Amino acid sequence: MTFNTATTWGWPAKTLHWVCAAIILLLLGHGWWMTHLTPRPDRLANYAGHSALGYDLLALITVRLLWRWLNPVPELPADLKPWERAAAHIGHISLYVLIFIVSVTGWMVATTFRVPMTKDVFGIDVPPIVTTVDRPVRQWIEESHMVLAYLLAAVVLIHVIGALRHHIFKRNQILRRMTWGMRA
Repeated sequence: MTFNTATTWGWPAKTLHWVCAAIILLLLGHGWWMTHLTPRPDRLANYAGHSALGYDLLALITVRLLWRWLNPVPELPADLKPWERAAAHIGHISLYVLIFIVSVTGWMVATTFRVPMTKDVFGIDVPPIVTTVDRPVRQWIEESHMVLAYLLAAVVLIHVIGALRHHIFKRNQILRRMTWGMRA
């Protein structure tokens, strides 16, 4: 099924979800690794690859949000408590907002290097969002990017725990409807 219904997600929504999830996990892990473990001379190349993938994530998230806006969102199970509905709503909004803000702050950091990093994974030029800023402002943007990425990692972890809670303990369709062929 291509389009979402009141009970399940279509294949484009599922594909965008899992591709974005994989890229987010890769970027979070790589971001930590390149800033904590990579030898200093190798960091610039890692920053370039990290920013390139970040640009593509921003494009995919934009497509995902458009798809979600143009298609119905499957309804939550009727037996959810009001706090569970609120948590799901707040959690999803938090994910989208944080992904967007982390991506934009990363874009700002990448375009303020001496040699701006303005290519995505496929070599497509990305226009600089900011070109030059004072050193303290750049450091503030870079620290904001890092802190927000840690916050995003925490929200992703809560999201995963919530999905597993629905699957393992509540035994409802929340996780199954975002996968292909997962059995009850």
